[in-house]
Amino acid sequence: MMRYFFVVLLLVNSACAKKSSEKPVQNWQTLNGDRPVVIARGGFSGLFPESSQFAYQFAISTSLPDVILFCDLQLTKDGQGICQTDIRLDNSTNIALIYPRGQKTYNVNGEKVHGWFSVDYTSKQLFTNVTLTQNVLSRPSLFDDSLPLSTVEDATGLRPPKFWLNVQYDTFYTQHNLNVASYVQKASKSMGINYISSPEISFLKSLNGKLNKARTKLIFRFLDANAVEPTTKQTYSSLLENLSSIKLFASGILVPKDYIWPVNTNKYLEAATSLVADAHKQGLEVFASGFANDMTGSYNYSYDPTAEYLQFIDNSEFSVDGVLSDFPPTASEAIACLAQNKNTSKPSKGKALIITHNGASGVFADSTDLAYQQAVDDRADIIDCSVQMTKDGVAFCLDSPDLMRDSTVMTSFMSRSTMIPEIQQNSGIFSFDLTWSEIQTLKPQLTSPVQSDNPLPRNPANKNKGKFITLSEFLDFAKEKAVTGILINIENAAYLASKKGLSLTDAVTKALSNATFDKQATQQVLIQSDDSSVLSKFKDAPNYKKVLTIKEIISDAPKQPTEEIKKFADAVNLPRPSLVSTSGFFTTAFTDVVDKMHASNISVYVSVLRNEYTVIAFDFFSDPIVELATYISGIGVDGIITEYPATASAYLRSPCSDLNGDVPYPILPPEPGSLLSLAPPELLPPAEAPAPPLNASDVVDPPLPPVVSDISDTGPAAVPTGTPKRSGQTANVVNVGLCLVAIVVLSLVSLGY
Repeated sequence: MMRYFFVVLLLVNSACAKKSSEKPVQNWQTLNGDRPVVIARGGFSGLFPESSQFAYQFAISTSLPDVILFCDLQLTKDGQGICQTDIRLDNSTNIALIYPRGQKTYNVNGEKVHGWFSVDYTSKQLFTNVTLTQNVLSRPSLFDDSLPLSTVEDATGLRPPKFWLNVQYDTFYTQHNLNVASYVQKASKSMGINYISSPEISFLKSLNGKLNKARTKLIFRFLDANAVEPTTKQTYSSLLENLSSIKLFASGILVPKDYIWPVNTNKYLEAATSLVADAHKQGLEVFASGFANDMTGSYNYSYDPTAEYLQFIDNSEFSVDGVLSDFPPTASEAIACLAQNKNTSKPSKGKALIITHNGASGVFADSTDLAYQQAVDDRADIIDCSVQMTKDGVAFCLDSPDLMRDSTVMTSFMSRSTMIPEIQQNSGIFSFDLTWSEIQTLKPQLTSPVQSDNPLPRNPANKNKGKFITLSEFLDFAKEKAVTGILINIENAAYLASKKGLSLTDAVTKALSNATFDKQATQQVLIQSDDSSVLSKFKDAPNYKKVLTIKEIISDAPKQPTEEIKKFADAVNLPRPSLVSTSGFFTTAFTDVVDKMHASNISVYVSVLRNEYTVIAFDFFSDPIVELATYISGIGVDGIITEYPATASAYLRSPCSDLNGDVPYPILPPEPGSLLSLAPPELLPPAEAPAPPLNASDVVDPPLPPVVSDISDTGPAAVPTGTPKRSGQTANVVNVGLCLVAIVVLSLVSLGY
């Protein structure tokens, strides 16, 4: 255990050494005009078992310098104070295994609660064998059963900048002959408690006059609106209507975040309430609770947790005085780096390009007019079009030639379903089997590419909004909006040329020429393909930057293949695992692929970045901005390809994206493998086989075949699903059978039948 503790200290010291001066004085709409505070619930409980030593240490080392550690107080049978949120210890410890017969049923504030309770065990019993476990399934279980419970003395012994003690169950402990008020009084004298909160009015009133008001603030905690406060027997929603009475015994309130920004049943924000303004008028500070990166709040935030914090602290109308979070680093970056930064421009030089993946496809259906407009509004640098072809030769934008995922094609053209192994392994309904007029009858469909046991839906209100646009319309839009540049993605060119008589490269060349992109240098043009022969088609267009897509995961980029790439491409598009190796959702290493590509003067773009926490490594704190910082500031990519350009834009416009500057808060890339080093060796995930290095044979493709003029001469067409394709042998058998029938008929005729 001490070995892990020293590793934590090492990481703490490393992180703290990099902290810099504060941001210039800002004007905040908090009660006192001060910057909102970050309150770490159980420490960094989004990563470690809550209230563990690791959780508290990491909260201090990765958050703003004035972070407040939050401890939910529970009392043991012998009056020792421990930090645990739930009054039932079996939800966050292994106590049920250690004391299998220890389950009890108690009345807790009028409700029967079953479980294992701290009041039934002495501190010695709890600290001898009981260890902590993670109680949220979306969080790592790697540190389970290796960390003991923390006493209040343990937490304050870390010397946090400030400490907050929450007393949730005073009435319950009084019923068990334990005096919480007496414990708090003694603890406040020896341990330094800056905030004490409780949802029980009688408890807070009992402390009035017994604590140093200048040193310790009393905060009234509101529970769910319909819950009943034990002292007054009123619901918390009714107590909210009389804030002046709360001012008589408390200096602030702690409320669930939906008291301030309600979210409707469809998970969209409603109008803000007047709670913050009303409380500030009474001289009450307002702290909001319930923030976590891996808890879906509202679709309005597009799975960007910093966007939610900004809604509470930077909305032009009000700011809460603090946020209670399971992920204090994310709250810190929102407050220190992103707030009051809306009008800042991204530096034009030395910063990675923000390249869209089918427009802002995390917000609107991909490749639609609305997705592209959203991308422009979100300040993307490069907007992209993956070019597909229709049966009648119209080039348009869509992620895949298979229309099944991104449109409602199944409802109208199910009979067109075919299997084309050259394109994909499963059957599909392909754009080149439909005319443009038929495709225009379809509705776009917003779906999430993130597959899991519980997939996270994307913006259901926008599910079928927008329309598909042609390549020419896309180019006109890009010129009108004066974006920095465009990326044209070309795939399946060889198949379309040889089997469908369609030339993707000619269609793209003609469209770019008609839009005069070949004659101007004000907007960048990136031509991207996974086929080197496609890129070679554009070798005589010096104004175009050629990008090779390498879809396979690689671990190394030797000189020979990189030099081969340089013959036909200026940049590569690599998947994230080619740059950051992971095991069990923890980072293990950063590859040197970017450095080696740069050594050959090849730019590197990484794809595809998404906001959903289910695709972000635990080392990135379930925070898309930390992942961005890793690829951009840590690894040094030249561009990121993202479905959420707003998040990337917010990061790159932030002063904290420049680690060489005097930043108010460093958004640091993780040290790969550092979190894994904290876990007991026997709990480490099995090592994964390393990815292969890049080979020259992986990047060079045969020349494109000629475009066939007569499709009927190109061999068998795609086979409709459900219609078995005849083999040559079957066809011969049928022909022989027909011949035999004909012979029999002729014989019968000759015999006079």
